[in-house]
Amino acid sequence: MRNVLTVAGVELRLFLRDRSNLFFVFVFPLMLVLMIGAQFGEGAQSGRVAVAGPDSSLRTALVEALESDDVVVSEPGWDSALELLARGRLDVAVRVDESAAAAYGSGDALQLEAVRGSSANAPVVEQEVRTAVDAVRAGRSRVLALEAHGVPPDRAETALVTAEGRASAPVLEVSYVDELSQQFEGLGQFDLGASGQLLLFVFLTCLAGSATLIQARRLGVVARMLAGPMTAGQLVAGEVLGRWAIGLFQGGYIMLASSVMFGVGWGNLGLSLLVLVLFSLVAAGAAILLGTLLENEGAASGAGVGFGLVLAALGGSMMPLELFPDTMRTVANVTPHAWAYDAFAEIQRRSGTLLDVLPQLGVLAAMAVVLAAAGAWSLRRSLARAM
Repeated sequence: MRNVLTVAGVELRLFLRDRSNLFFVFVFPLMLVLMIGAQFGEGAQSGRVAVAGPDSSLRTALVEALESDDVVVSEPGWDSALELLARGRLDVAVRVDESAAAAYGSGDALQLEAVRGSSANAPVVEQEVRTAVDAVRAGRSRVLALEAHGVPPDRAETALVTAEGRASAPVLEVSYVDELSQQFEGLGQFDLGASGQLLLFVFLTCLAGSATLIQARRLGVVARMLAGPMTAGQLVAGEVLGRWAIGLFQGGYIMLASSVMFGVGWGNLGLSLLVLVLFSLVAAGAAILLGTLLENEGAASGAGVGFGLVLAALGGSMMPLELFPDTMRTVANVTPHAWAYDAFAEIQRRSGTLLDVLPQLGVLAAMAVVLAAAGAWSLRRSLARAM
């Protein structure tokens, strides 16, 4: 057992000492989690709106109302706003001219010019602009009503703010009725991206490491190890355990860092770690198998990256499986990524228990046993040929 742990420890230390891994192991996964969550996650920015026109109380009130709804607001000139809209950098552009500002001051009906962009989010943002305009106009009407009864303007605004602070906000409970929305209910902004990138990088890191196994054989490291007090079985077990440790390290790092930096919720931590353990063993077996079937390090690295990306895309690490057509959803089940994705979805979104994820864990365990056994058998054969 000591020899097995020594081989596994050497593999893990070589992996951590490789400076080329620093970016792709520690930085790149978190960058992708951040980008995916910022663009598609629940709670991402609601939109981008430009409010153009001369400085006025109406423009100030409209900007404040939009920003309170997490809308990103800029205040360029009207021509610049239209140019940004044409380039797809805005969702809606609104022009607040002098006549609209005068109508706001007198409490008359507002007429604002608004141009909607072509982005998919633009209709939603346009509705947010309409809601903000209605809120601003209603607030101004309340102030004017108080002033009409003899209340000074400054006291009227103060009284309204005080009244709003004392009023109880209505409770709005949203119920999702379509199946797709229910699938993602309760998911945090970065949760989906974190689980997907975990599966992508654990498998990719293990497969990319298959080249080191070929290099060890080519440089005679394996032969020298077998010349010492170590059996072929111990060497095989050490290599499998080493790749497994690398996968666990990569996955554990993403879980810890995403939890601390982005507040990702992994549900039942014990079950999530169990999924990671089985998925890492699948990746370790695949890496050993790839490293023994090929004889060239460059080919192994290229094939590892290629297989890793294709399987991740097919298994839901780049686009949620819920958005796949039925045929592709069925095909995705040939990948371990799809089963691990389903397990994480059950644990993270629906507080799944061990019984709920038992089918996914069973399939992952079967894949792990088959691939680890095939990898060990293939490695033992390659060692026999080398001797």
